[in-house]
Amino acid sequence: MTLLCRQRRSLVSKVRLRNRVCSHRTKEIFPTAKQVLDYYHCSEHLHELATAQYGKETLKGREWVDSALTRLFHNQKTHVIAGIKRMKATSPEAERKIESTVLYLTKHKDRLDYGAAKRGGYHIGSGAIESANKFIGHVRLKRSGAWWYPTNANNILKLRCAKYNGTYDKVIEVYRRREQEKLYPKAPSSTADDPLS
Repeated sequence: MTLLCRQRRSLVSKVRLRNRVCSHRTKEIFPTAKQVLDYYHCSEHLHELATAQYGKETLKGREWVDSALTRLFHNQKTHVIAGIKRMKATSPEAERKIESTVLYLTKHKDRLDYGAAKRGGYHIGSGAIESANKFIGHVRLKRSGAWWYPTNANNILKLRCAKYNGTYDKVIEVYRRREQEKLYPKAPSSTADDPLS
């Protein structure tokens, strides 16, 4: 195994671990949040399966993908997964794609209710979030010649998030109150020690 292959495997392992940690932290920080798998990423997986099974850009493949996405939109995820499991693979590549797509959809089964999310007014694609991250983080932190210590970068990101989500004034007020308490700590209020009481 070449050095490049080992480095690539190590990087892939680190990314997978980071994704698992982020997913766990999301559940920990936002326990009641409703997660939705990006509709377009899911669509890409289905298109790859259709290409492997029916051929590139065939009518049958497009019809199958449209049908699967419509079923997912109407919360029929178990039907979609069962249908993929019943597929007779037309090639070894199609067999691999069938297995990987079943695993992918099963893993994200609780995040596939696109119709309810859309009816609730939520985005079913991650493009808006990715764009906001780029706007808030990259525009400020990745300027030409800029470099940051992680602590300072995190503080700038917190302030920019507060600015764009409308909580900046509250954040500044909390900061001022903490600084005030550091400078002028409150004396313990004990009436027993108070000579005037």
